[in-house]
Amino acid sequence: MKRVDDFRLKFGKKEYVPIIIGGMGVDISTAELALEAARLGGIGHISDAMVPDVSDRRFDTEFVKEKTKFYKHNIDNSDKKVVQFDLGRLAEATKLHVGKTMEAKRGEGMVFVNCMEKLTMNAPRETLQVRLNSALDAGIDGITLSAGLHLGSFGLMADHPRFRDAKLGIIVSSVRALQLFLRKTARLNRLPDFVVIEGPLAGGHLGFGMDWAQYDLATIVAEIAQYLKAEQLDIPLIAAGGIFTGSDAVSFLENGSAAVQVATRFTVANECGLPGKVQQEYFKASEEDIVVNTISPTGYPMRMLRNTPAIGAGIRPNCEAYGYLLDGNGNCAYITAYNEQIVIHPDGKNISVMDKTCLCTHMRNFNCWTCGSTTYRLKDTTRKLADGTYQTLSAEHIFKDYQFSVDQKIALPD
Repeated sequence: MKRVDDFRLKFGKKEYVPIIIGGMGVDISTAELALEAARLGGIGHISDAMVPDVSDRRFDTEFVKEKTKFYKHNIDNSDKKVVQFDLGRLAEATKLHVGKTMEAKRGEGMVFVNCMEKLTMNAPRETLQVRLNSALDAGIDGITLSAGLHLGSFGLMADHPRFRDAKLGIIVSSVRALQLFLRKTARLNRLPDFVVIEGPLAGGHLGFGMDWAQYDLATIVAEIAQYLKAEQLDIPLIAAGGIFTGSDAVSFLENGSAAVQVATRFTVANECGLPGKVQQEYFKASEEDIVVNTISPTGYPMRMLRNTPAIGAGIRPNCEAYGYLLDGNGNCAYITAYNEQIVIHPDGKNISVMDKTCLCTHMRNFNCWTCGSTTYRLKDTTRKLADGTYQTLSAEHIFKDYQFSVDQKIALPD
């Protein structure tokens, strides 16, 4: 019976344990978590979601404070078009977060950064270009393009000296999405080094509509593999979404996937950025507690726990401090939904916004409990303690359980 350790992910002449920890923001996939994956011979992600705030927490910088102070005059204004990011400070925050992580890297694995196109930041092209190129400047091993089609993202990096050196890949959920990306980037004569295929059971934002349940990861992987073969393209495929055990991973590796990307089980790792109280909510969750809704201002459906505090919250838009989802015109779907409630409740009290949520503020405060479809199984991976809480696990324990387990077995902690 094969184990994940019987396979290797190959990039050129180098080989890696075919386990990739996904990039969960905001700083849920911490540097510590990514570095453990790299130390163990796999690949770990950090996320560049709200990177100025992440830098403030990691290094006591004051990027958010400075921005808030600069736009303080606009806090009570419902129009947020004036709120912009200082591109120089954004570059500084990215280089600090990525650079310090790379300085700490040990082992034979790699660290990638997950970069979301949907973080439009009131200047979609300009802010994305800064984030991508600053990560390359800081020495990141690779970049995974997520939350969008990224039709222009390779072009934004094309002049960087590491454009053909760093590992660059994209997350897709369909053959069509990959076809569009490859067609758009063909003129650059630079194929992606890998493609992550994220199925409908993944956590957080989904690359599907509310008909997500009609799709199946194994089918999508097979379709994309067939397309690449027909086009005579040799690009490693990474299966992601709902892969809960080493045996689950092996089934994809045996059927042509070069590696698997996993995240849900690492949400309860000691190195994960989720606060302990939130991790316990993940442990306690039942299958019925996991829902897919449309409250994200990005327009993508999002999977989360039913009791997440972000659902129905009516906080004032905090764009002067954050504003990561402001589109190129300075708009956000949450601002619109909030302002509609202000018309009904002019005093601003007792407001509940059900249609959308202030994703920036709630993700920053760990009050948007996004999760994978298998979160309800986390309680079966650990032990319940005498005080009624569940024991969190080391990232090494979880990683090695994926790497060496067989027969759908899960190793419990000591």
